Amino acid sequence: MDSLHDIWQSVIAKLESDGMTPTAINTWFASDCEPVALEERRLVLQTSSDFKRNVILQRFGDTIKKALSDLFSCQFDLLILTSDEMEEYDQEKPLDDDLPEAAAYTFDRFIVGQSNKFAHAAAIAVADNPGKVYNPLFLYGNSGLGKTHLLLAIGQAIREKDPAVKIGYVKGDEFTNQMITSIREQTQEEFRKKYRNVDLFLVDDIQFIAGKLGVQEEFFHTFNDIYESGHQIVITSDRPPLDMVKLEDRLRTRFEGGLMADIQPPDLETRMAIIRNKSAGVGLVLSDETVEYIANNITANIRQIEGVVHRLTAYRDMLDDTITISSVKRAIKDVIRTGVFVPTPEAIIAETSRYYGIPEEDIRGQRRSKNTAMARQVAMYLIRSLTNLSLVDIGEQFENRNHSTVLSSIRKVEDLIHSDQETAAAIRDITSNLNARNQ
Repeated sequence: MDSLHDIWQSVIAKLESDGMTPTAINTWFASDCEPVALEERRLVLQTSSDFKRNVILQRFGDTIKKALSDLFSCQFDLLILTSDEMEEYDQEKPLDDDLPEAAAYTFDRFIVGQSNKFAHAAAIAVADNPGKVYNPLFLYGNSGLGKTHLLLAIGQAIREKDPAVKIGYVKGDEFTNQMITSIREQTQEEFRKKYRNVDLFLVDDIQFIAGKLGVQEEFFHTFNDIYESGHQIVITSDRPPLDMVKLEDRLRTRFEGGLMADIQPPDLETRMAIIRNKSAGVGLVLSDETVEYIANNITANIRQIEGVVHRLTAYRDMLDDTITISSVKRAIKDVIRTGVFVPTPEAIIAETSRYYGIPEEDIRGQRRSKNTAMARQVAMYLIRSLTNLSLVDIGEQFENRNHSTVLSSIRKVEDLIHSDQETAAAIRDITSNLNARNQ
């Protein structure tokens, strides 16, 4: 999920799949019911009246919470506010540029092993002396290994020492969206002040700004203002700066000018420690045999381990089931099956559009400019590589191009991957971004 809007659209899709008619959706959700915030374990909605709130809670509340539970593998509450109650809520909630509420993401809850020992030590050092050592700190590694945990732990440790510290937290794609919104609404100065005046700047998934020239320009000046003020910058990414081919050199050198620390998949002992820690956090007691079985089968991603623990907790609570190897096998089977991510053609075209900065309708359509044609060919190649669609089905995604045109485009990209570094990087980056957005 990339934003509150995306999460809410997934919830609406769940309501539709449960049989809610378009008329009912328009009546209760389309006009004056909108998401306000996604807090740690609570979705906040705003609607116009007590009557509408009561109807939504009574008729659809359980379905909404179930959809959120399916998305995040944990239980969520639902808060619906009327327009009159929003002012009080706005006064109580944290500032937009403050650190997200994330009580679980602290240093004492981070399991340290050989795969993340260096990154953990660097994060502790930064939290103890912000702006004095390792600035910027650049944490990188595959999704689900703990980069965001360390990023937020740094913020919480610094805030605990100094509650008045001003923290800016943003994801790479959100920085892009906020910048575009500020241009459209002519609020660029407010947008710049929001991040350039912070004491601690935390940026998650920076890879999403690569290739976006205007965004990189804005981020470059934001970075410089914060750095030259002696304030701390911490950045995470799914790859090192050198592997971001579309990242501007001036940003790459600044990222590399601090300390870069990678996080690798955890070894067996660390995975077992993580399983015990996550289980203890939800009051789940697992035998050594079950812990070892999970650790031997879930090897690359801590989020998948968390998913297994949540499923086992559900088996225990809802089915009154004793946790055995059999129930563990069922939980792991679900994770492994859902863990094989197959993006939709629409998602591939959308990510290709973002990467090249070319509208989706141009990629699907008949425009023949060199850049548009290249983006279209890459999208065709990725759909063929990442899905089970036939050449005819792929052609239908691009205004019914015939299968020979699709095949020619795919073969051209296959040849370029071996001879052209920029094309190879585009394939790698778009694929990586698709996987990251699915986490």
